[in-house]
Amino acid sequence: MATATGPLSTGHIGLNVTDLDRSLAFYRDALGFALLGEGKEEDRRFAFLGQDGALVLTLWQQAGGGYEPQAAGLHHLAFSAGAIEEVRAYEERLRGLGVEFAHDGVVAHGEGAASGGIFFHDPDGTRLEISVPTGAQGAPAPTAGAPTCGFF
Repeated sequence: MATATGPLSTGHIGLNVTDLDRSLAFYRDALGFALLGEGKEEDRRFAFLGQDGALVLTLWQQAGGGYEPQAAGLHHLAFSAGAIEEVRAYEERLRGLGVEFAHDGVVAHGEGAASGGIFFHDPDGTRLEISVPTGAQGAPAPTAGAPTCGFF
């Protein structure tokens, strides 16, 4: 007998990292996540990060190397902001921390799109995005004929 199912939503994202302390500082200081819990055993280090008490991201110190764009698995991790002004505030904060950007400033998700944001990398090279559904009208689309978030 089949059981009825409802729509799924993302619960949280787990990322493997090479240096938990470095990644924890990045996600806390650059993106504002709070530490909800952690494992401190030398060979089993992890951190639960969230917002308003809700788990959003788990960091696992078990990666042997940085992010590999050509490998199967996570392509990029996208966060949504409430307004384009918030995206620009994150951009300013990230630039102040010396974060590497994939594109120069706010870009549209595609040619003529109203949605867009900023694209950057965490300390292990994982691709990240902060975007909004509207407010990026007139911003450049760095990849003609393809979604900006697909090739960076």
